[in-house]
Amino acid sequence: MAITNGYATLAEAKAYLSIADSIDDTMLENMVEAASRSIDNIAGRRFYLDASASARLYRGTNPYILTVDDFGSTTGLALALDTGGDGTYETTLVYNTDYVVEPFNALAMGKPFTQITLVGGQLLPWLLPNLRPSVQLSAKWGFPTVPDDISQACLILTADMYKRKDSVGGNLGISELGAIRMSPLGRDIAAMTRAYRREVIA
Repeated sequence: MAITNGYATLAEAKAYLSIADSIDDTMLENMVEAASRSIDNIAGRRFYLDASASARLYRGTNPYILTVDDFGSTTGLALALDTGGDGTYETTLVYNTDYVVEPFNALAMGKPFTQITLVGGQLLPWLLPNLRPSVQLSAKWGFPTVPDDISQACLILTADMYKRKDSVGGNLGISELGAIRMSPLGRDIAAMTRAYRREVIA
């Protein structure tokens, strides 16, 4: 299988493990993808960028500011409001005229945008008589680029998975001092991704 939205390539994984043949290519591809999704779960966010924009819904809690999921591009960005509370997003706002995205320098730092701020006369619907989601945002979700430490974490976890297949019960072998055991799976990965941890927005 091909790797889908992985944080390392097959070639990078093979180089990291010093593997020259192609016998285990399919297994390694599976492991790279599994390691990538495990990192997403640990961090509570994902580090790849969607190829195209898709819509997500949010409930406004402030008339000017809306915290949203990570998005890594303004291409395809579209913001629409349900001002009547009827599930129809009839009011479309214009980027850089009606609203801006923050942090302002996110892309320059390789980080995603996480906030919409209204700067025109229109306010976000936030005191609707019902609890319908009042904001529809279309964007390319995810990080603009995969951070270097996330790519490295993916390689470490992939290598752990690969070596673990030959280690019964986590034992790598026996020495004069006793059993040589692998470290707990994912311990280093959790430490490397902790700085990226973010609670998922419902």
